[in-house]
Amino acid sequence: MVAATGNADTSVGHGELIKAVDHALTTHGRALLTGPAGAGKTEVVRAVAAAAEARRESVLRLAPEAADQWIPEASAAALLASVPAVALDQLSGPQRTAIALLRREADAPRAGRDHIALRLAVVEVLRTLAARQPVLLVLDNAQWLDAESTDLLRFALRLTPPRVRVLVAECVQGGAPVGEALCGPGAPAIRVPPLGADEVAELLVRHCLPARLAGRIHQASGGNPRLALALGHSLAEAAEARDSSAHHADPLPVSGQAREVARRLLAGVPAQARRTLLLAALASRPTTSLLRRAGRPDAEAELAEAERAALVRVGEDGTVEFTAGALPTALAADAGWPERAAGHAALAAAVDDPVQAVRHRALAVDTPDQWLAAEITEAAAVCRRRGQRVLAAELGLLAAERTPSWLAGEELARLVAAAEDAGWAGRADLARRATRAVLARDASSADRVRARLAVIDAAGQALGALDETFAYAMDEAAGDPSLQAAVQLRIAWKHNLSDGDPVRSRDAAAEAGRLAALGGDQTAEAMALTVRARMGRILGDTDAEEILAEALALPAPEVPLGMRNAPQYLAVRHALFDDRLTDARRQLMVLLPAVQRTGSAEDVFEVLRSLTEVELRSGRCEAASAHARRALELTIEAGLSPGPAWYVAAMAEATGGSFARAAGYARRGIQASQEEQDQVFLSRSLHALGLVELATGEAAKAVATLRRVAALEAAQQVVDPSVLRWHGELAEALIAADAPGEAAELLDRVGTVALRLGRTGVVAALDRARGLCLSAQGEADAAVHLLEATAQRFDVLQLPLERGRTLLALARVERRRRRRAPARAALRAAAEVFALAGAAPWTELAREPAPGEGGGAQAAAAVLTEAETRLALLVSQGASNQEAAAKLFLSVKTVEARLTRIYQKLDVRSRAQLATALRTR
Repeated sequence: MVAATGNADTSVGHGELIKAVDHALTTHGRALLTGPAGAGKTEVVRAVAAAAEARRESVLRLAPEAADQWIPEASAAALLASVPAVALDQLSGPQRTAIALLRREADAPRAGRDHIALRLAVVEVLRTLAARQPVLLVLDNAQWLDAESTDLLRFALRLTPPRVRVLVAECVQGGAPVGEALCGPGAPAIRVPPLGADEVAELLVRHCLPARLAGRIHQASGGNPRLALALGHSLAEAAEARDSSAHHADPLPVSGQAREVARRLLAGVPAQARRTLLLAALASRPTTSLLRRAGRPDAEAELAEAERAALVRVGEDGTVEFTAGALPTALAADAGWPERAAGHAALAAAVDDPVQAVRHRALAVDTPDQWLAAEITEAAAVCRRRGQRVLAAELGLLAAERTPSWLAGEELARLVAAAEDAGWAGRADLARRATRAVLARDASSADRVRARLAVIDAAGQALGALDETFAYAMDEAAGDPSLQAAVQLRIAWKHNLSDGDPVRSRDAAAEAGRLAALGGDQTAEAMALTVRARMGRILGDTDAEEILAEALALPAPEVPLGMRNAPQYLAVRHALFDDRLTDARRQLMVLLPAVQRTGSAEDVFEVLRSLTEVELRSGRCEAASAHARRALELTIEAGLSPGPAWYVAAMAEATGGSFARAAGYARRGIQASQEEQDQVFLSRSLHALGLVELATGEAAKAVATLRRVAALEAAQQVVDPSVLRWHGELAEALIAADAPGEAAELLDRVGTVALRLGRTGVVAALDRARGLCLSAQGEADAAVHLLEATAQRFDVLQLPLERGRTLLALARVERRRRRRAPARAALRAAAEVFALAGAAPWTELAREPAPGEGGGAQAAAAVLTEAETRLALLVSQGASNQEAAAKLFLSVKTVEARLTRIYQKLDVRSRAQLATALRTR
């Protein structure tokens, strides 16, 4: 008898849980592991058992299946079948006979068996094994134990010696739990927690599934590993079936394996509670009072049962929330049409929102109705005014479905409106569905182009896979300058985002502007100028600000293509690039409520992203982290491309949270951007990761990561260094990796451009790196003077975190030339700056002890560069020159030269003296 099949690797995120189970077994001898189906209990049990076997304990395993619960003593027979023969040889005659009968005739009638002898035999077997070595008895899937085996084991485990430890894993879904009875009173009960979004992302990566879907899969699975993997595989299969990659906003297909896992989670709910859950699944915002009004008078009690089974959460105000988004989908899919229709009819009479009432009435029937279609259309218009664009798109599609065939014109108009609402909201699935319906009808070229543009607008960052859509749109727009301008404008966006080619983007925008002016579309003309100004800034064009001013001078009605592409927003970005942070924040606070009213999730995200960046540079880490959290939540909720949100989260964590979490977000952002061919945010996420690697002392990794940024920006022909400020970080990493010459060349090259363009903040950041470079080249006095002046410049520019980082660099330089008091003063000043800003990880860096205050190795290494310190530590621990060269990816000749400098700096002549110096100084 073995564990149920289909268990995938769900061990991600369970390291601390395994430790907790081990601790419970060590201190109590018993542990009960609980959680819903697919939570990962079996993986935890396997890990604990493997650790016990590694300690040479005797491990007995029992993992019954669902069918075994109906076979008396089946589990007991399976357990005894795995017992070594040596433990049976010492049994008395009646006990040996009882076991032999059970093992041979587990499914035979129980009459005539000596059950007392059997119980005593099990006790004796466990005692015999425990006398030889410690025993771990593992009972997985305890909910499938048959009643007779449960009774036998409960008796035997009460009489076993302390050297027999017991781990019971149980999924409680209907029926009475048996784990507590087996473990006895007081045994620690440990519940397997759901995975976090980070852990779901790691799980997907481990199984070669698209990481960019991690946020939505986490939401749909509720952190259940098995359900998360099933959803991921379903998406991959759906993508393969249509010969394209799964889009970040596609609906998660709760079918096949995913639906089966969801059914298992729902299996233990009684029929009455399941009916209440179905109503909750059909409602947009379910509450206990709504469910009572809809005909479920016992809703509270029935939901309490579902809450005990970890299917829903009921708030104090009565709001009902499913723990996994796939559960309501599975409930609705498994219910028949009559049951769903009755549920919608009941909800239509119970809801207090007229829009929701119309929606439920429409879903309660499946026949065309002219007047109902008109009502739904009006409800969609209400949603549009409220900024509820997703609901507007859903209602538009529903209105088209309910439109009689003789009103073909009205049906087509509703489909086009639904497509545009979906495009505005970033819902690619709804946009594609509406567009397919438009293209299947006798639609005009204008309607076909509008529908195709909606698909492009909904794609977010993933424009690289839409070449065919662009081609058709251009062909159908022929002869209409306004439509051609709209298509050409999106081509300009694609050239920047997916192709990484700002020159082609600028040229396409110029053509879009010409066409827009020809067609009299001033809004499109302003947006085309905006793209030209944005690309001009990237390319270092001196007329970029003039072009932006020209765009701002044009009339600015509500922008149908999104505020993120409007000149007003680009003006904010330029203020941020120029370190005019007060102006940028003021303008963003005006834009935020405006974009929230439009219902464009991408616009709201963009404003939140810029607010995060402004607050970080202003030294307001708490406010920045709050904006970053909202941006990430919005991305998951709206199904936006996750790469930008993970980049924003990485930067917020790298400044005000945790370097480890920042690295995790950055790596996820890198993978998501690569999957979506998003060159812009690939560079940004790589920059975030390189910053973390530099801050945490991984100079070689930082060099490799930041060189990738340099290569990407070179390929994209980026000239202006203020757009993404990676240059100083790469120079600092090169210096730490003992390549100051290369760093100096980079600083001179970029510094010339920054001075020519007047980027004062960039020049100051480069000067911080230049100060470290001077120190590495032996010009300590010049380094100190430059760093002190740079810190003052950052103070004038009101960039506190940059000032703090400069003070850290100053402390490092002072330590290297053994000036302890100035080093401590710089370190204290940096710590004060970081603490005031709420920059937790940087505050920790600034709390490093100065020479004489910390360990001997750190004090001795204070005069060394970071690269020299790593080599000195390796050699002092016994590594040969060849071994050190291999570990540090250097040549032996470089190691020998570096060791010579280390010996000179520390005034030692041998490896033994080096080890002593690191140990004692």
